[in-house]
Amino acid sequence: MSARCEGSAAGAEACEAASGAAGARACGTAEGAAGGAPVSSARGVASGASAVELRGASFRYEDGDAGVEGVDLVVHPGECVVLTGPSGSGKTTVTRLVNGLAPAYWHGELAGEVRIGGIDAAALPLWERGRAVASVFQDPASQFFSFELAGEVAFACENYGMPTREIVERTDACIAAFDLERVRDRPLDALSSGEKQRVAVASAVAPGSRVLVCDEPTANLDADGAALLASQVAQLKAAGCAVLVSEHRLAWLAGIADRYAYLEGGQVRWQRSASEMEALSAGERERFGLRSASAVALPELARPEDARTSADGTAPSLEARRLACRRGGHTIWEDVSFRAWPGQVVALTGRNGAGKSTLARVLAGLARQSAGEVLVGGRALRSAARRRRVFYGANDTATQFFTSSVSDELLLGRVRDEGLIARARDTLGRLGLMPFKDAHPATLSGGQRQRLALACGLLSDRPVLVFDEPTSGLDGASMRIVATALSEAARAGRTVIVITHDGELAERCCTCRLRMEELA
Repeated sequence: MSARCEGSAAGAEACEAASGAAGARACGTAEGAAGGAPVSSARGVASGASAVELRGASFRYEDGDAGVEGVDLVVHPGECVVLTGPSGSGKTTVTRLVNGLAPAYWHGELAGEVRIGGIDAAALPLWERGRAVASVFQDPASQFFSFELAGEVAFACENYGMPTREIVERTDACIAAFDLERVRDRPLDALSSGEKQRVAVASAVAPGSRVLVCDEPTANLDADGAALLASQVAQLKAAGCAVLVSEHRLAWLAGIADRYAYLEGGQVRWQRSASEMEALSAGERERFGLRSASAVALPELARPEDARTSADGTAPSLEARRLACRRGGHTIWEDVSFRAWPGQVVALTGRNGAGKSTLARVLAGLARQSAGEVLVGGRALRSAARRRRVFYGANDTATQFFTSSVSDELLLGRVRDEGLIARARDTLGRLGLMPFKDAHPATLSGGQRQRLALACGLLSDRPVLVFDEPTSGLDGASMRIVATALSEAARAGRTVIVITHDGELAERCCTCRLRMEELA
């Protein structure tokens, strides 16, 4: 069975047809059924060579931002190595050294050795490096070249000149394997963040590269999506592909990862085998800021109206009445009604594509409902008025910031008196962002941008805060900081709505739960 596209019976059969019998045995080493060129580099791979090798690799970005220093790392064919460690520790930089984006795109000074398949990476043309190493970025939408799903999955195969029949077979197989058939005909910008993440992985897997590099691939995935990815990675390993994963959420990698490399301050502090990682105590994991080694299910919490306490007040602060949302003739959800009270942290959960982010934008006045009304503080408000009462922290934080520094972002549109500045400093300190107060938001890591979005919400005067996957790029220590901050906001009398697939976060701070499958 092909390693490229396994995960459902139909997908497995289609993938075997796409790859051919030989391709089913060795990832990227054989020609496809339609006679496509081998995925391996035209220069070949030295016999017995490692798939990826970094020796004393150091990189500093052109703008002076710290990268990594003295990294020694080896990934063998058929092996999965996981990069973990605090947000901003250099994990993404290591992935860029492997796929060649640093220094080709992310300019800076590179020292040491980077070898792909035993060959000096500097000697490989970028197109050849790109064929050998497939990548999934932290922000999946940033790697899309097409407007439609099938074209995106086929894009790399087309660029490598594969025969038309093989391209179609590979594309269909990967769409089936990643459970994307039901959204196949939708434009990419109409997909949820989790669906986009699955498209990005499918398009990376489709051409059958020898090395797969993934940066936070489960950040926006629901449990089913993470299980699909785990199945794919296991099959890729079995077929001889090397997999390098930068990840905070480690539970899905149990039984798949062979080694873990822990980065801190741009350096690899230690490497441990899978068995050594499993043996870490809870105290050691917390000291290193690591997430749980086993999956934490979303807690079975009551609905907001059933979870009220005497401290929550008598009047709901947020109410949805028979809301409906339709786009382009497609009904996303309808007849959605619920209430939430001050002092509550409400987990809004549901599968990828259920419409959670759309509901959040409607509540915050950033999207229009097709029917129904939203009440804030007991008053039905139009979209413009809701924007002044409800804060929305987007899942894609790259689109949310407008200034050139972290400090300016917090103070944007506010009267800068001493009290506000003191509160801003306190908020940055509590969220671990004070060292970056003068940094441009675009230079922050994904996890740091998530915390900045949270800081903006906490510093706002709005009584209702809505955050979309606020821990999607966070390590264990940062997740715990965010959970504490959300709980404190609720205790101060605000209503907090959190869209999340993160069982660890929900277990720590959420007081009640809304399930999209029960609302719509």
